[in-house]
Amino acid sequence: MPDRKIKVGVVGVGALGRHHARLHNINPEANLIGIYDANPKVAEIISKEFDVPIFETIDALAEKCEALSIAVPSHLHHEVAMPLLKQGKHLLIEKPIATSVQEAEEMVHLAEKNNLVLGVGHVERFNPVMVYLEKLAEKARFLEVQRLAPYPPQREGLHPRGTEVSVVLDLMIHDLELILHLVDSEVEKIDANGLSAFSETEDIVNTRIQFKNGCVANISASRIAIKPVRRYQVFYTDAYLSLDYAKRTGILHSKDKENLKVNREMIPVNDHNALEKELENFIHCAKEAAITGISPNTKVSGEKGLAALKLAIEIEETVRAYNDKYKIHFGETPTS
Repeated sequence: MPDRKIKVGVVGVGALGRHHARLHNINPEANLIGIYDANPKVAEIISKEFDVPIFETIDALAEKCEALSIAVPSHLHHEVAMPLLKQGKHLLIEKPIATSVQEAEEMVHLAEKNNLVLGVGHVERFNPVMVYLEKLAEKARFLEVQRLAPYPPQREGLHPRGTEVSVVLDLMIHDLELILHLVDSEVEKIDANGLSAFSETEDIVNTRIQFKNGCVANISASRIAIKPVRRYQVFYTDAYLSLDYAKRTGILHSKDKENLKVNREMIPVNDHNALEKELENFIHCAKEAAITGISPNTKVSGEKGLAALKLAIEIEETVRAYNDKYKIHFGETPTS
């Protein structure tokens, strides 16, 4: 495409938004116009770090931009995104796309109506191990997935990061979107249970999802673990693949029928920064839209983000129905 830079801004420059600003700032196809954050102290730190202007309002920043990264708390996504979509801005919104299906549907509909790029920040789709995983996706029969993280630190006057929503919307949704992409089949049945330990919403959840093509996924997510874990095991009829998403390594275990033994093969991984690739994909799509007048889908479009959210909400509802049935309530202290 012609040598044209997309004017981009970042709304919310906290723990994750800071990296959006950093990576947009070094992308040769992007021109980082400025940043906005509700906390002036945070904005000032990032402004000095990357030598980028601070805007006093989101509208003032949007007026100078063609595209924006939205990295505010999840429950504010709809509130921030809708006015920007009405103004004709291309958006990349951190996951989840929203905290309710209705809000997400409104965002997707408005982006389509206004012919805008709407991407959702499911960064695991850009993890380098995905290249290998996608090659064997059609053969997958059972997936065992673990995503564990320590409880986030306290923040003065705010919820610990991510805990304004359940662990399903905070962490598990990464894997839900990924599995929907890999399995490519409708969900037939969901079983799920979970509990809150420190938050007002669920901190640990396990779900078993059965798909109409016979594939099954068992997914565990926790934000009260001692150490982080991001592990996949994908079982096929004649082999299984063990992946460590955090370490970006994998081993394919397959049966050697002639020698009656199990072969173990390290899979090739061409390492890269997944968030950088995600932002490059978004800017490239926004650039194509600016030049051609036709907005292409990002790798994780608004529609795909919406599908992941629908599944996540259904899992939350299943967990809460389970707890209601067995009279399990948050905040109760076990008695000896």
